[in-house]
Amino acid sequence: MKFGKFLLASVAAATIAFTFSSPASAACSNHGDLDKRYCDEDGDLIADIPKDSSKWVDPDTLIFAYTPVEDPAVYKEAWSDFLAYLEEKTDKKVVFFPVQSNAAEIEAMRSGRLHIAGFNTGSNPLAVNCAGLRPFTMMASKDGSFGYEMEILTYPGSGITKIEDIKGKKMAFTSPTSNSGFKAPSAILKADYNMVPEKDFEPVYSGKHDNSILGVANKDYPAAAIANSVLARMLKRDVVKPEQLVSLYKSQTFPTTGYGLAHNLHPDLQKKIIDAFMSFKWEGSSLEEEFSKSGEGQFVPITYKGHWEVIRKIDAANGVSYSCS
Repeated sequence: MKFGKFLLASVAAATIAFTFSSPASAACSNHGDLDKRYCDEDGDLIADIPKDSSKWVDPDTLIFAYTPVEDPAVYKEAWSDFLAYLEEKTDKKVVFFPVQSNAAEIEAMRSGRLHIAGFNTGSNPLAVNCAGLRPFTMMASKDGSFGYEMEILTYPGSGITKIEDIKGKKMAFTSPTSNSGFKAPSAILKADYNMVPEKDFEPVYSGKHDNSILGVANKDYPAAAIANSVLARMLKRDVVKPEQLVSLYKSQTFPTTGYGLAHNLHPDLQKKIIDAFMSFKWEGSSLEEEFSKSGEGQFVPITYKGHWEVIRKIDAANGVSYSCS
């Protein structure tokens, strides 16, 4: 699909609202698109570290969360070696927080209960603008390539052999904040196939990518939009078999989970955490054991302004707006 055509997608506007009470930041010359409690004076589109040192936090225990693409229990063990290394580098206790939804993860950072987190591709803009996330890294393969594709799946014998055959049937999405699980497929279906939810097919929400994948494999859903990085790991773990699934569509490559920090952590602590990500040795670790299944083997630096430009354009094409109050 041509990207220009992709951007012309006119999908019904979606607004994702989070309600919080918070004071606006004082003496800020530029908020940009950020909630008024955050400031962006350097124009990098993410919250600045507060100038007032009294607003810095330096907790004894750091809380870490990974985006809920699957059952959090799967990833607590996968992250164990890295979190032990993070404790060593920061000289602090680190706790894995098993979030159950994207909304819960964003609210936890917004409220100060979450310090370090990986947010899925589609949730990053909301976490940046409403929760003060400062993204700085994502996973990549050993050759430096990164990203994943959105795929639309069905199962053999479903009667669906092309995208148009989904008309009149159910199609599973994960959640409205997911890029591959909702935003990108919604825009693509509208732009390339003139198909919209409710009118041409019945949308259902599974909550997570593994639920959508298992739902198709078990013939609960005729079709589903998923991130193929999650599918690759599930296939390697033999959770599903290749013969249970048929891919109908594969998108362009998108950036994967973005990892970042709460904006108000002490600057010295932020440097230590970033260094831990960048200096971690993957070889033989629990992180490599799990994420090598989707071809990943290192952390690479990112900028939200540059790497997430395509995702912000997808949001604009979908008519998505975010309200933080």
